[in-house]
Amino acid sequence: MTTPFTTQRIYTRSRGLRNTFGDFVCVHCHNFVSTQVALAGVHHRNHCPYCLSSRHLDLYTAGDRLAACKARMRPIGLTLKRQSKRYARFEQGELMIVHRCEACGEFAINRIAADDDNETIVTVYQNSLQIDGDLQRLLVEDGIILLGAADQSIVQWRLFGQN
Repeated sequence: MTTPFTTQRIYTRSRGLRNTFGDFVCVHCHNFVSTQVALAGVHHRNHCPYCLSSRHLDLYTAGDRLAACKARMRPIGLTLKRQSKRYARFEQGELMIVHRCEACGEFAINRIAADDDNETIVTVYQNSLQIDGDLQRLLVEDGIILLGAADQSIVQWRLFGQN
């Protein structure tokens, strides 16, 4: 059985997002960023390894690129990936960057890539220690716990292998 019309899907991207599925230029520092897994160590890179700024691309899962916002996301702090192991301690999780969209205010958590600048990660961590109470409350409501001053040794160990 045939239908009297044909359905044709057309997928388009705005001109500013030509490279959302491959290498890109950072929306903040304008450096070229390679998304090759061999360099980054992650499959769905959407943050800059130099300034750690991101772009609001993913909606439901990493790499889906379905978010309508497409605005810049600023790194606001660090957290640890939750362990699925029943008896795992909180500090055993992988170090993650917490981003907040400058347009819509949504939060996103991204894995740290192999080529991310460690000193910039430390700066993001130190700046997060001065986050105001309102932002802290919003993060907790979203189930995100930022690393605090007591977690400095965890950050040092994950980044540099030392306390």
